[in-house]
Amino acid sequence: MTKSCGLFTRGQYLGTSSDERWLRARARQLQSVEEEIISKYDLLPSGESGDDFITLIPFQVLSWRPRAVYYPGFITAEQCQHIINMAKPSLQPSTLALRKGETAETTKGIRTSSGMFVFSTEDQAGVLQVIEEKIARATMIPSTHGEAFNVLRYEIGQKYDAHYDAFNPAEYGPQTSQRVATFLLYLSNFEEGGETTFPIENDENFEGYDAQKCNGLRVKPHQGDAILFYSIFPNNTIDPASLHASCHVIKGEKWVATKWIRDQVQV
Repeated sequence: MTKSCGLFTRGQYLGTSSDERWLRARARQLQSVEEEIISKYDLLPSGESGDDFITLIPFQVLSWRPRAVYYPGFITAEQCQHIINMAKPSLQPSTLALRKGETAETTKGIRTSSGMFVFSTEDQAGVLQVIEEKIARATMIPSTHGEAFNVLRYEIGQKYDAHYDAFNPAEYGPQTSQRVATFLLYLSNFEEGGETTFPIENDENFEGYDAQKCNGLRVKPHQGDAILFYSIFPNNTIDPASLHASCHVIKGEKWVATKWIRDQVQV
């Protein structure tokens, strides 16, 4: 089965026997098409905080419940590897924000990845700053509203059970700010398993969710791709359909970087 990003299919490059070569070819063609399209537009006068250039970010709407968007080729293979190299020395077992009455012991099987947090200002090469600004343009939410990047590695058998990124005050207590959106950067290709799934997409009944089958709207982006989804409705209530999970990895290794975006500026 070939994968299409709207410009050409992966099947056209299967003879190369290299995912990396296909990714680079896709990135080159995307850039060429973007430059051709952008050249057709005239700039308008921008405000002091605006841009004096046109930004083109291809996307596909995956769902309206939850509001989920797929961005093919959002970052390069080199940027992906840079983030992985930064994260590797600092990986620790991933932890959870605990609900009232929960303990680390009672929740230890829910999230089994390894991870670390890194602010864009800690990257002396400036790669994370560039990515952070692109995320701001894709979401139209200033980068000052983002938490640190959470870089995660999932090895064989590791997963993250269905959960919400937004914090329900009834379960977690009063919140000074709320996570309104999640931006997932896929840093590696993974051979089998490891999909991101939305178990109750379009308000399907959660009672039919099976953690082992990892059912629901299930997607498997490639290295450099990204997914954005919103946890909060415009009326500031939690979208039940934003429930999501990371299916267990069956073969290979999965790397992602998560950027949680809040409704208040983060210091």
